[in-house]
Amino acid sequence: MGIKLIKISVVYFMIGVLFGLYMSMTHDYSFTPVHVHINLLGWTALTLAGIIYHLFPAVAATKLAKAHFWLHNIGLPLMMVGLIVLISGNEGIIPVIAAGGVLTTLAVLLFGYNVLTKLKAE
Repeated sequence: MGIKLIKISVVYFMIGVLFGLYMSMTHDYSFTPVHVHINLLGWTALTLAGIIYHLFPAVAATKLAKAHFWLHNIGLPLMMVGLIVLISGNEGIIPVIAAGGVLTTLAVLLFGYNVLTKLKAE
């Protein structure tokens, strides 16, 4: 689970950096919120979660960890694609952004609950 999250986080990192490069080359920074969210919630948060799951296999072996994994990796792309569409001018996509945001937030809360309740000193 941990290694899988770290590898997925690297994909988010590459996407985030490519957004940054695109904005820099075009001098159009309207996608900054997408760039920031992909780097923070995709790269940083999932890398740290992956490291925690790798170092503490008992935390990774829970149903909470599996739910965190799937909710985060469904919610974040939904939210980011929705945000791209919104920034491009289609306000009808707001419910998709909200759904992705709720899934991602739920994922983070499950991760936090999992760590707080299952992580024990050896």
